[in-house]
Amino acid sequence: MIRPEDVVLILLAAGRSERFGDIGSKLDEPFLNRPLGLHVAVALEAVPFRERIAVVGNAKVDFPSHGFRVLTNHDPSRGMASSVKIGVEHAKAIGAKAVLIALADMPRITATHVYTLFDAFDDDAAVVASSDGERPSPPALFGCAQFDFLLALEGDSGARDMVRRGKHVVTTPAELIDVDTQEELERLRELVHAPEAYTRHHRRP
Repeated sequence: MIRPEDVVLILLAAGRSERFGDIGSKLDEPFLNRPLGLHVAVALEAVPFRERIAVVGNAKVDFPSHGFRVLTNHDPSRGMASSVKIGVEHAKAIGAKAVLIALADMPRITATHVYTLFDAFDDDAAVVASSDGERPSPPALFGCAQFDFLLALEGDSGARDMVRRGKHVVTTPAELIDVDTQEELERLRELVHAPEAYTRHHRRP
């Protein structure tokens, strides 16, 4: 078990939204009356992290108003690992015992699930990932003994083997929905009866 006060939250929000279309950033798209990328920040607002880091690209989401230090990835084309490095470098510099890496395009994550990840943490080398019962995914918790490995990653897939071998905490598939395309966002809006589902049908292909 680890205390949230010893954990730095790293929220990855620098993706190029290539599969979503030429809209700037999908994280700025409205969902349940707030930007898609802000839902994780709001859901975890009461968790007393040591610090909250948002690694951003071109999204205009107002992370600072929710307690985040914003760090910019000026070259997100290098892949997700480049954003992970930016966040982990800061966490290592301030002596964090672990980082929780979350994605800003997963708007259904809950604080309850994050606390179950904390409960499953057992030592500094721990890797604790989320799972829908079939495959691991973010959010994922990494102990400080894994920081140097995370800092050596390249591209988008370097951490997958480490996560696959780690401990997995199962939650509902609905909580781990991520949004990569306009169609996925429309389906999610309809699933939760979001007002945008009834006012933005012109956005469909």
